[in-house]
Amino acid sequence: MNEKRLVVALFGLVVAVVIGALAYRFIAAFTVSVFLYYSTRRYHKFLKRFHLPARVRAAVVLASLAIPLVLLISYAAVLLVIEARRFATNTALVSTAASDIAWFEAIERIPEFTIEGLYQAYQSGDLEPFIEFATENAAFLTTVVSEFALNLFVVTIVTYYLLVDGHRISEWLLRFDDDALIREYLEAVDEELEAVLFGNLLNVVAISLIAIATFSAFNALVPAPVRVPYPALVGALTGIASLVPVVGMKIVYLPVTAIMAIPVLMGAPLTQFVYVAAFLAVTVVVVDTIPDVVLRPILSGDETHVGLLMLAYTLGPVVLGFYGLFFAPIVLVIGLTFANTALPRLLGADESQTTLAESEPEPDGVSDSGTASDPDLPGDPDGTPE
Repeated sequence: MNEKRLVVALFGLVVAVVIGALAYRFIAAFTVSVFLYYSTRRYHKFLKRFHLPARVRAAVVLASLAIPLVLLISYAAVLLVIEARRFATNTALVSTAASDIAWFEAIERIPEFTIEGLYQAYQSGDLEPFIEFATENAAFLTTVVSEFALNLFVVTIVTYYLLVDGHRISEWLLRFDDDALIREYLEAVDEELEAVLFGNLLNVVAISLIAIATFSAFNALVPAPVRVPYPALVGALTGIASLVPVVGMKIVYLPVTAIMAIPVLMGAPLTQFVYVAAFLAVTVVVVDTIPDVVLRPILSGDETHVGLLMLAYTLGPVVLGFYGLFFAPIVLVIGLTFANTALPRLLGADESQTTLAESEPEPDGVSDSGTASDPDLPGDPDGTPE
């Protein structure tokens, strides 16, 4: 009997190693999937009141994420091409590049960014340098595109099935429950991850709306040379950049401030620097500081310390790369929840001492668990099985 158990255990270990290796290969995609799952799970549950099946609700959630993102990227790409063409035309960039870059030397002009303009450029041969460049670097470009497409596919599929079948994962994990300790810990992790990551999604949306409103109002009050370029796009990018606390939004609004100062340096009245300085001051106070001070503590979860969460978002990408932005806060929540719930029990603490919400009520009598106690927002991934 023991030999059979040993064989089964070894087989299980081999399978676990293989699965772990495959999971590590797509660690970034899986991390983003978990991040998106917990960020959108309340929205998925909200749609239940419209009596939609779980699969339809999951598709609606993914479409709600994908469509705005595709529109934003498309809008940014079109503006980038248009502005690059205008800049190249005005500064004779094409002729300069033609003398320095071999594959650029055959370009006489940048084509119009329209179907007709691109077709005419193709007929006249203006696109041949770009085609030759793409052909020479086909292997690299194919690798980049295929890698991105594969990871995007993995993110979409994993997020979809987490939304649809997340409760099955919860039920499987709870099969290994021991004296209710595992259940307590997993439910606490589940609730805190949802509170933290859903709060981050709300924070991005709120800051995007605040930034768009602020930049649009600023443009209505200042002269044309010092207006914010494309306030809707800049505002949306500012909201997305807010995922990285302290430094995130500055990546957007500081370059925008520099761009706004260029017309003043190139001939506009120097007195208009006042408007540029006013934009920077208003953005720092209204878009950066106030939301970070007011909104982030409210939307940061029940148990996770705001300062530690900020460090996780800041240091995660530094240590792990891009996916560290999503992986670090998840690991932080898992670790802190273990320290607050499971660890005291393992060290012999009384069960009532492991739940802060029960032992330390808020002064106003409101439970520290916030909205997590709402029956519409259960701790298990999708409530009762569909």
